[in-house]
Amino acid sequence: MINFDRFPSPCYIMEEELLRKNLTLIKSVAERAEVEIILAFKAFAMWRSFPIFREYIYNSTASSVYEARLAFEEFGSKAHTYSPAYTEADFPEIMRCSNHITFNSLEQFQRFYPKVRAGQSGISCGIRINPEYSEVETELYNPCAPGTRFGVVADLLPEILPEGMDGFHCHCHCESSSYELERSLAQLESKFSRWFSQIKWLNLGGGHLMTRKDYDVEHLIRLLQGLKMRYPHLHVILEPGSAFTWQTGVLTSEIVDIVENRGIRTAILNVSFTCHMPDCLEMPYQPAVRGSRKGDGGPYVYRLGGNSCLSGDYMGMWSFDHELRIGERIIFEDMIHYTMVKTNMFNGIHHPAIAMWTKEEKAEIFKQFTYEDFRNRMC
Repeated sequence: MINFDRFPSPCYIMEEELLRKNLTLIKSVAERAEVEIILAFKAFAMWRSFPIFREYIYNSTASSVYEARLAFEEFGSKAHTYSPAYTEADFPEIMRCSNHITFNSLEQFQRFYPKVRAGQSGISCGIRINPEYSEVETELYNPCAPGTRFGVVADLLPEILPEGMDGFHCHCHCESSSYELERSLAQLESKFSRWFSQIKWLNLGGGHLMTRKDYDVEHLIRLLQGLKMRYPHLHVILEPGSAFTWQTGVLTSEIVDIVENRGIRTAILNVSFTCHMPDCLEMPYQPAVRGSRKGDGGPYVYRLGGNSCLSGDYMGMWSFDHELRIGERIIFEDMIHYTMVKTNMFNGIHHPAIAMWTKEEKAEIFKQFTYEDFRNRMC
């Protein structure tokens, strides 16, 4: 049990034991299915925890030159890199820090692959493909929505792939189940399997939430084993983000004021949804709050408000079993993935610290943000 009194407020706190539990499961899936599972930095990039990850996995995936550099310099291995578009200025550094580079379009491949070939770097290149199928309901997170800017559809690929195109990368999931993977694999194979004999690797992207309690891990392993049996020459890669740090930590906050307007009571916190939990406003869900339940069915109902000047910086309603008080701690569950990587310093609001509750029950504070962090971003 975390001793919250040993951490500053507000603070993101990861629990090492919960992280290791997820990593153990992911490693087991990779070994049993004979596939490679790598960490996607777009969901989690707390580099001080990378030594723990390296006990279980060996590689990571990057979507920018900074993430690729983080992989090479902090994770300790070159990145599997994909970006919607590379630039002339960034590409030399992308090559220095990557062992796989996936291109989003045939035009980008034709423009930059000669640089890879000339560099004799041993980098394996691929193309992102679009199966034109996804069950992701929220369009903001649907990479296969009509008009998407991601990937090449089957109709545009030549029958003979260009020299140097070693692999396909496909991403069409978001916190999805193995049964959604089964259906998307059927679509993927029906559209693209005629090229599989020409490639060396197949990257199935992210969104495979295998550490969620209701996820059918055995079904996932059977699917991947079946895929490997059908195409034994293919090196199969998965790059989930959320699965690694799913339910591994919290964001702690405190109530700094309670205001009421026309019967709605709002507890204003020392954190902000728009600054520190942006997915809560982008996605159609509300986070779990420890010691409360969603909705207005309880005796003490509050909306939770952030401390920025954005009018919509609030979420609600939550029911508590007692009257809330100024100074009381509010704990948001499952706030490690897709939080720290997306935070901002809008309004110059104090950024939560970043820390870990170790398996030895020690509070390890990785970072406490200061005025200088805000000032230096603003030039």
